[in-house]
Amino acid sequence: MYRHRAAIQSLLPQIVPRSQLAQAIAANSMLMRGAAVGGPLLGGFLYALGGAKLTYALCFGFLVLGVQLLRRVTVAYAAPRVQAQGSMVQRFGAGIAFIRTRPIILGTISLDLFAVLLGGVVALLPIYAHEVLHAGPAGLGALRSAIAVGEVGVGLFLSVHPISRHVGRTMFLAVAVFGVANLVFSVSHWFWLSFVALAVAGGADMVSVYIRGTLVQFSTPDPMRGRVNAVNMLFIGSSNELGEFRAGTSAAWLGAVPAAIFGGVCTLAVVAGWMWAFPPLRKVDRFEEAAEATGAKQ
Repeated sequence: MYRHRAAIQSLLPQIVPRSQLAQAIAANSMLMRGAAVGGPLLGGFLYALGGAKLTYALCFGFLVLGVQLLRRVTVAYAAPRVQAQGSMVQRFGAGIAFIRTRPIILGTISLDLFAVLLGGVVALLPIYAHEVLHAGPAGLGALRSAIAVGEVGVGLFLSVHPISRHVGRTMFLAVAVFGVANLVFSVSHWFWLSFVALAVAGGADMVSVYIRGTLVQFSTPDPMRGRVNAVNMLFIGSSNELGEFRAGTSAAWLGAVPAAIFGGVCTLAVVAGWMWAFPPLRKVDRFEEAAEATGAKQ
């Protein structure tokens, strides 16, 4: 799965003009999130309508359609082909080494890693729905959808109106808003306020994802793009999984509400610490400046 996503991320700069890359990344993030949310919903509806035969027949049909559409994609901005050297482990290590020497890339990836690892509240939603908000299964479903509503809505907006100035400060602000929104959710006892807080957190996370993805793409030269994206995908996946583990164990030790509050405070602490530790990232104004700073200017 991570190899598939890393390959897609590496292919995007070769089929989209650099001037439209930021919008393409926003649209791709929005569509991926929309598919992740809408896919299970549509699958359940199809299964109820026609059972497994109808569901898997349509899945196969859409797979064939996707392959046919993929064949129409032309690589218009391909870099010269470079033969990969060394084993897969060595190439992965080369990606790690490259990231460590680029403060903009290292700060971007690690900021998201620790913000989600320490501040995520998704794993606590069943406890909040049952014990804090007394909303029942329907309320839990609404809370889970609130994050996606914020993400898809902001992603759609960014695909039309991309951020082009003050991108470094905007990313730090988005992560800070994510932490504050999670704090509001953690202390809320009103369902509507909790729903809005989660939607705001989802929207702020989409801004962070958009800027992070664009910065990584602009800051990485073509020969290193696949390796850096592989490391980035690994960090994203591990932060989500380990973040849910952190939230669950914290709730077991402290209780759900203190665990959620602790996570929100930690997210804000990470933002403050990363702003101090990575001044080049904080000072990035345009995405093109990141490419110049890391030597990835095409």
